[in-house]
Amino acid sequence: MRILIWLALFASTLACAQPSSSLYPSRPVRIIVPFPPGNTTDIMSRLIAPRMSERLGQQVIVENRPGASGMLGLDYVAKSAPDGYTIACVQGGNMAVLPHTSKNIPYDPLKDFLPIAVSTTNYLAIVANPNVPFKTIGEMVRYAKANPGKLTVATNGEGGFPHLAFEHLRTMGGFTYTHVPYKGSAAIATDIIGGQVQAGIDGITGMTPHIKSGRLRILATTNKTRPALWPDTPVAAEDVPGYDSGGWFGYAAPAGTPREIVSRLNEEINRAMKQPDVSEKLVGTGLIVVAEPPEYFGALLRSDFAKYGKLVKDIGFQPQ
Repeated sequence: MRILIWLALFASTLACAQPSSSLYPSRPVRIIVPFPPGNTTDIMSRLIAPRMSERLGQQVIVENRPGASGMLGLDYVAKSAPDGYTIACVQGGNMAVLPHTSKNIPYDPLKDFLPIAVSTTNYLAIVANPNVPFKTIGEMVRYAKANPGKLTVATNGEGGFPHLAFEHLRTMGGFTYTHVPYKGSAAIATDIIGGQVQAGIDGITGMTPHIKSGRLRILATTNKTRPALWPDTPVAAEDVPGYDSGGWFGYAAPAGTPREIVSRLNEEINRAMKQPDVSEKLVGTGLIVVAEPPEYFGALLRSDFAKYGKLVKDIGFQPQ
C-alpha cells in the first residue's frame, strides 16, 4: 500500500515539474522578426499579433532582432526554450536559400526548427526598361541567346533569393546574362529606369509604382499561376515551361516544442490570417494568404531546401 501511495505521489510530482501544454499560454508569446520594422515579415506579424492575443488570452509581442540577413534573429529562436513562448517569423530566403549560399549560417532550418504555419506566399517580378528590345520572357530569352552575356540583370545581391530565382530561369531557359548585384530595391529600380541595367528581378511591391507609371515594363511574375492582382501579366512559366520560383513567409518554433502547442499556434495564426482586415491588407501588397497545417509547411520547406541546394551546386555558386 505504501508503495502505491509513493508511486502516486511521485507521478503527481513529476507531472507538476513538467510544463503542461494544456495550460499554454500562461504568459506573453514573442514573435521574433529577424528584420527591421517595416519589412514584410514585420508588417504581417504586427497585423496578426492582436488577433492572436484575443484568442490566446495572452499578449503576443512582436520583437525585431535584425542582422546578418535574418540569421541573428533566427539563431536566437533556434537556441530558445522549446516551450512555444518564443517563435520566429521566417521566409524562404533565410530558411531555404541562405543555408546553401552562406558559409557561416549558425542554424540548421531542418533540424533546429519545427514549422508552425506558412502564412503567405509571394512572387517576384521580372521587369525591364521600356526601351529594351524585348517585351516578354520569351523575347528576352531569344535576345540573350543571340547576344551571349549582353543581357544585364539586376538583383539585390549575390546568392539572394532573387538572384537564385533568375539563375533558375537561366538554367531552364538555356541562356546567359551578366549579373549586376545591388544592395537595395530602390537602387535597382532607379538604374533600370535610367538605362544602366536592362532588366531586374525583385519583389513586386517595390516595383509596382514604377510599373503603373510606365517607367518599368513588367515581363512576368515568377509563380506558377497568374496572381489576382496581375491577371493580365504572364508568368515566366508560360515561356519557360515548368519554371516556378515563388517565395513564402511563415512561422516556426524551436525544435522540441510540444506538438500540441505547435498545433494551437497553427490554428491561431491561420485564423488570424483569414480575418478580412488582415488578409485584405496583405493581399493588397501582393501576398497570397495560406491556411494549411504544419505538415504542409514542413513539406514546402524540405522541397525548397532541396531545390535551391541542387541549384547552387548545379551553377557552381561558391558560398559567401
